[in-house]
Amino acid sequence: MEIESVKCECCGLKEDCTQDYITQVKNKFDGKWLCGLCSEAVTDEVLLLIKSTSNYKITATPSPAPAPPPLAIGEAVKAHMSFCRKFKSNPATRVADAMLQMLRRRRSAAAATAVTAAATTSSIDSHVGLDHHHH
Repeated sequence: MEIESVKCECCGLKEDCTQDYITQVKNKFDGKWLCGLCSEAVTDEVLLLIKSTSNYKITATPSPAPAPPPLAIGEAVKAHMSFCRKFKSNPATRVADAMLQMLRRRRSAAAATAVTAAATTSSIDSHVGLDHHHH
């Protein structure tokens, strides 16, 4: 299976995916690659567009709902892309992203330290416990 690095056309997130999956996502979203989070946002936007049009009703029948009109998907993708551009151009967002990355690095470093400390503590406890049984 061929793995390819692909970049979200909305937020810029890079992911490694199979060519088949990339093709599926692009087919679903008007030829554009979207990461998981952006694809969820666009799907929600499509549902809102559909609900706002009176001639398209979703019924609660067990049969699958009809596919959303391609126009609605295209509009939702465009709307989400412009939303992402607004946030990427905001300096406060870039600072917040940098802070988030720093906190993630610290958290993963702290988690690694905590695991080491826990292993050391349990090994000390077992040694102390053994000593108590001998007395």
